[in-house]
Amino acid sequence: MKKKALKDAVAFLPPNHSNMTAMVLHNKEESGLEKVITILSHFLPGGKAEWSYEDSPTEKVYFVLEGTITVNSKAETFVLHQYDSISILPFEGREVVNNTNLPATVLVTITTA
Repeated sequence: MKKKALKDAVAFLPPNHSNMTAMVLHNKEESGLEKVITILSHFLPGGKAEWSYEDSPTEKVYFVLEGTITVNSKAETFVLHQYDSISILPFEGREVVNNTNLPATVLVTITTA
C-alpha cells in the first residue's frame, strides 16, 4: 500500500488541455500500480480537454467531485454534476468542457494500455 497526500502531488498540463490543471495521484511511478492511473483534475470556467479522437486504447472513468462538466461524444452530450460519473470505453472519442462560471474538480481513472 502507498498513501499519497495531496500536498505531494505535482500539477501538470496534459497535452491538448487548456485552462485546467491535473495532478497524478497514483500510477506506476508514484505507487507501483501496473494497470491504473488516478488523476485529480481541476477545470476552470471554459477549461477543456480538446476532442480526443478514437486513438486511445484505455478505459476511463470521470467522477465529478465538485462543479459541472460537459462530456461530448460523437453521438451524445452528457452534462455531469457533482457525484455523477461517466465511463469511456477504449477508442471512444470525447471532449470535456467546463461550460459554467465555477471551477469543476474531476477524479479521473485510466487503465494503462
